[in-house]
Amino acid sequence: MNGHSEPRILVADDDRHIVDLVRMYLAKAGYDVTTARDGDEATKLLREQQFDLAILDIMMPGQDGLQIIRNLRRRSELPVIFLTARSGDVDKVAGLQFGADDYVTKPFNPAELVARVQSVLRRSRAATEPSGEQISVGELRMDVRNRRALVKDTPLALTPKEFDLLATFARFTNITLDREKLLDLVWGTSFYSMRTVDVHVVRLRSKLDGSGVRIETVWGSGYRLVEAVPA
Repeated sequence: MNGHSEPRILVADDDRHIVDLVRMYLAKAGYDVTTARDGDEATKLLREQQFDLAILDIMMPGQDGLQIIRNLRRRSELPVIFLTARSGDVDKVAGLQFGADDYVTKPFNPAELVARVQSVLRRSRAATEPSGEQISVGELRMDVRNRRALVKDTPLALTPKEFDLLATFARFTNITLDREKLLDLVWGTSFYSMRTVDVHVVRLRSKLDGSGVRIETVWGSGYRLVEAVPA
């Protein structure tokens, strides 16, 4: 968290009505809100100021939300919630792949958005709390305190959610976890679709080559992490 008494939130959307409505509801909930009317202004604010969370419209003038988060993830794990006018899976999956923490489809209930903000901030705080947990499976070593994952002493490049998902699998080695349970353990919410889990599992599998572990699909049940059997 930053040094302010209230969590600071950036809201970026080119729709003045949405910006004003979201700002009003968040302010009533006790948040310090800064607004931007396009992607370029949002990018400038993110570089110059410190925030605890950003709410970004995917489609807006200047840099769009996907461009902003792609650049942001190169230097920051700032929690991001996307606003999207599209109900299709393409934008949602793209947002999650770039590292978004949640998304809300327009039109939306402002009270629900506030609840999403509260949930994402709780998860963000929990992720940064010190923990001395060390996990070892196969050639995989995970240092939860420092959020590092190693395979044969080589660091794995993982997004925050990929790390959390892999750590969850590693804690329950050989145990099948269904998608709903994974959503609860990793995302702390049922707002996401089951597709969210599938997208992250696919990405993790591609990064676990040579790790001595693999994520199995248990058809009709879910996924489980097992030690890979040498060929």
